[in-house]
Amino acid sequence: MNRLLRPAHMFVIFTYAILSAMPFAPLLFGKSVDKPFHTLLLSLLLWILLWAVCKRPRWFHWVLLPAFIALPVELYLLMYYSQGVSTHHLGIIAETSPRETLEFLGNKVWFLLFVFFAVVAWWLQIGLIVWRSQGLSWTHRSRWFALILLAIAFSIFKYGQTVGIAAILPPPASVSISIPSASAFASEPAEVEAVHLSASLSHSVASDARSSSTSLATQHLPKLPAWADIPFDLTVFGRTWPFGIVVRGYDFWTERKYLADLSLKSSAFQFGAHQVSNDDTPQIVIVVIGESSRYDRWSLNGYARETNPLLKREANLISLSNVITSVSATRLSVPVLLSRKPAMQSLKDGFSEKSFLTAFREAGFKTYWISNQMSSGQFDTPVSVFAKEADSVQFMNLGGFTNDSTYDHILLEPLNYAIEDPAIKKLIVLHTLGNHWNYSHRHPKEFDKWQPSLFDIERPAYTDLKMKPQLNNSYDNSILYTDWFLTQVIAQLKLSSKLSAMMYVSDHGQTLYDGTCTLAFHGHNTQHEFHIPALVWYSDLYQAAHPAKVARLQRNKNAKLSTENVFHSLLDLADIRYSTERLEWSLFSPEFKQHKRYVDSYGWTNYDNATFKGDCREVVDKGTPVKQEK
Repeated sequence: MNRLLRPAHMFVIFTYAILSAMPFAPLLFGKSVDKPFHTLLLSLLLWILLWAVCKRPRWFHWVLLPAFIALPVELYLLMYYSQGVSTHHLGIIAETSPRETLEFLGNKVWFLLFVFFAVVAWWLQIGLIVWRSQGLSWTHRSRWFALILLAIAFSIFKYGQTVGIAAILPPPASVSISIPSASAFASEPAEVEAVHLSASLSHSVASDARSSSTSLATQHLPKLPAWADIPFDLTVFGRTWPFGIVVRGYDFWTERKYLADLSLKSSAFQFGAHQVSNDDTPQIVIVVIGESSRYDRWSLNGYARETNPLLKREANLISLSNVITSVSATRLSVPVLLSRKPAMQSLKDGFSEKSFLTAFREAGFKTYWISNQMSSGQFDTPVSVFAKEADSVQFMNLGGFTNDSTYDHILLEPLNYAIEDPAIKKLIVLHTLGNHWNYSHRHPKEFDKWQPSLFDIERPAYTDLKMKPQLNNSYDNSILYTDWFLTQVIAQLKLSSKLSAMMYVSDHGQTLYDGTCTLAFHGHNTQHEFHIPALVWYSDLYQAAHPAKVARLQRNKNAKLSTENVFHSLLDLADIRYSTERLEWSLFSPEFKQHKRYVDSYGWTNYDNATFKGDCREVVDKGTPVKQEK
């Protein structure tokens, strides 16, 4: 004990205690901590295991360097974004170039370099102490006792996984157990769905392992009694420090591998695209992908509230009145928008072709993907695999879909850099957070026009019908901010004085307790989620260069369109041709023809042969929907 009380040794123990306390750092910022006792107990057991196996900290201290470096990053993210380091943040670090880092950080880079070197010096100082000192060695026989107990616990855990755990007796018949329906989860925002997935991960892993108990090798072995089930929770383990960093690193590795596998499917694909008017005229095409925006909440489209006061002043702007998305989920709808992936394949993972980013690159355009969404994860990877086709990829949002995520105007500065890039031809994709829940966190205070709103409510109960006025007002306020954001994008194009055009299209819409409807958000089969806003703006130079295309755009503004038309229309807008083109799908082409539009509603429903049921406007095919293959 006297050895532990030496100042140098206390410094080492205090340092490791700081690392272990990181799961409780949210308490410093007024946030709660989930399962604090489990986290504390598991951290203690892991330290005991590590120390017992290595005997001296000199043999494990060197592997703690990532935890030391991540510590100030974790605190920064918790302070400003209410979340710790995730796979998404690791992806940003891995993919951001030094130039982009300097542009983003500005003068802060010197402070961050100081913090980095200070943390590394701290780690080295502890390393020198543990390397020279014998005082922290675990030489007492209790070390062997701890190793034996931990080995027994691990053996019991593995036995329970392999053979199984005896079932707990069911509750008495008089007890009623309520199980939420699948539709209840489908109505929740993506970040809430992600919580359900994360929370159930360890349970599903254990369940899958225990289901193997019927194998021939173990079916005659007795199952463990229920009281012997060791409650190991992978989610809690991932939260511990510094040990949980291994889980985050593994998640990052598996995510990158999954991305690589998806990219491999289309790696050899080429469109053979070229631009017909292959001259040196400087030109810019911008595609803005909206999020969770519904057509009828835009005053451009007849909504009573003036949610588009700025866009209505734009002379060269055409709102497309009849565009639908095939499915009301970002990870499934955006790939259809970006590529030639058919709507009726949108439920399947991956696609063998590349996106319009590659077609533009082949035609001589420098391409950019600038996003205020996430780079990886259950809901984002199918989109980011296409994003990585761009010459320049920037994911700007450190907060994800949380209440502390960045507003879309964070995209305007990198957009300006892209516009000023000396490349003659440029395609720039802006992926916005748009009108995603929580709506009041999608815009600054000055856009909180309609009251009462959700703006100052910390945790609004989005399933509470009493919140309907606040929810709808905040949603309209977020549309007002989108109006401002798109106007800023157009303003930058005007300042460039180049031949330019912009297309905006939302990935899907929202249901908002319309009338007597008791549904909200997306993941339902409602017209409000399938009918999306879309618009095209063009510069005077573009109109002068392509008067026939502008005339056809104006003529087709009320045509029946879907997100399947976006790929073909964008390439035609830029006068890009390729051997397998389908000009009948381009609204800019004289060959344009309307096609059948299918949506994910009780199978593949023909949207134009459907009724819209009740105030929810549920889409129901008048005939027989096409069976889905997943």
